[in-house]
Amino acid sequence: MKFYLKQPIEAEQFDGSKESAQKLNLFRYRGAWYLETADGSPLVTKNDWILKSDFKWPELVDGESFEKQYATLPVIPKAVADWIEKCKHDGTSVGDMLCSERRPEKMRDWMALTPGTYEFNQKKYTECQNFVARAWLDGYVVEEKHD
Repeated sequence: MKFYLKQPIEAEQFDGSKESAQKLNLFRYRGAWYLETADGSPLVTKNDWILKSDFKWPELVDGESFEKQYATLPVIPKAVADWIEKCKHDGTSVGDMLCSERRPEKMRDWMALTPGTYEFNQKKYTECQNFVARAWLDGYVVEEKHD
């Protein structure tokens, strides 16, 4: 049995446009777009993903396989993102970052309370702890609507 540690990846989706093709270093041949990879030059179609790495060659993944294999980054409130960044800047561990006594009130409320009430929600609290830990480790996107 093999175990793998998933690392953050940098990927960009091809939208079928000439601009996207140029940005992704695709080349055109007989009316279609292709990508030079270590394994040859596969055809690139709209919604395919180009994975970039520290290695010389990019990797091509079709849209359906990409969605199955790679989860999107978690979307978190700005207050949570600010707390994660402050803790990382200060050298705080992920465990201490999740410590209830240390977290700002907005983050505690978001993690532990049922929306619209002041009732503690153990299930939500557990899910949010795991969610915030994943955001710390894998990266995140700040939700568009924030205070």
